[in-house]
Amino acid sequence: MKKVLFVATITKHITTFHLPYLKMFKEHGYEVHVATDDDAQIPYCDVHHRISIRRNPFKIDNLKAIKQLKRIINEEKFDIVHCHTPMGSVVARLAAKKARKNGTRVIYTAHGYHFYKGAPLINWLLYYPVEKWLARYTDTQITITQEDYDLAKKKFKIKDLHLVHGVGLDEEKFNIEVTEDEKKKLKKSLEINEDDFVIIYTAEISKRKGQKLLIKSIKKVVEDNNKVKLLLVGNDSLHGKCQKLVKRLNLEKNVLFLGYRDDVPKLLKIADLAVSTSRQEGLPVNLMEAMYMGLPIVATDCRGNRELVKNNENGFLVGKGKKTEKKISNFITMIKNNKDLREEFGRDAKIKVEYYSLENVVGNMKKIYFGG
Repeated sequence: MKKVLFVATITKHITTFHLPYLKMFKEHGYEVHVATDDDAQIPYCDVHHRISIRRNPFKIDNLKAIKQLKRIINEEKFDIVHCHTPMGSVVARLAAKKARKNGTRVIYTAHGYHFYKGAPLINWLLYYPVEKWLARYTDTQITITQEDYDLAKKKFKIKDLHLVHGVGLDEEKFNIEVTEDEKKKLKKSLEINEDDFVIIYTAEISKRKGQKLLIKSIKKVVEDNNKVKLLLVGNDSLHGKCQKLVKRLNLEKNVLFLGYRDDVPKLLKIADLAVSTSRQEGLPVNLMEAMYMGLPIVATDCRGNRELVKNNENGFLVGKGKKTEKKISNFITMIKNNKDLREEFGRDAKIKVEYYSLENVVGNMKKIYFGG
């Protein structure tokens, strides 16, 4: 029986993004193995190997992980090893060096290089040489944005390089019917008035995702019209710093911290606008989900965001600079005050995101895995 191994730092990455591909391999008669940080049950997985791969590249545990994974790969004689996440891909490619000589195919999906246009110099000095070196131990490399594909094609010697647009948007998850009564009840539970303009940002609260910038921008929007609600959906890794900022700016009634939610599709149904103030992205699923629900977008002009958002087509992109905060607030106000523009951007967003559907992405991956 043929065998495939998926490698990632954490199990959640596999269960969130790659179950369709595990299922695909099962349907093609493969024995499916997964290597992550625990031994939790994973659908379509026959064997789950617990490998302690640390996100910090300087942790000694990663050397142990390479040795442990190397033994597993050599013993199991996998036909394919597909690695994901930054350190997961480093560990897997080093562990599979010998196996490649015996016919194991190593596939690496880059979910967003740490070096990119506008990235700090330290990223280029640290991560770029590592990726260039590891390219020689990679049979097939997949990028998820055009920007990363162009970069890999120019900088790395990779014979089999592919562009696959993200991990695929599961449209079924968002094909839900929400009645007007249900919308009213949801709004009431969140203390949102019927005439409030609702803005949503679904992302972990972190420095990278830039919620502080958005909160400051919302202050200017509220000064123009107080009937605005910003929903921040996601766990807080900044330990309440954004909440303190909201309190200092007297925005407690305008900015709602909802934490992790399992009803994001319903929240998107009551929103009028989706935003992203992220500093960097791979290919942001949160924006794809909002676009599929027909929402216009205001986003920072960073790698990943600009793959999805086109100025004056489905939203606005805002570049870095001293006036970034003001530009974000101006674009939000413009969309808030122009219903026709909202609807036009929303229609274009829904059309554009169809290109990133799970069906299309799975079809592309099937060709990469099995040919044809």
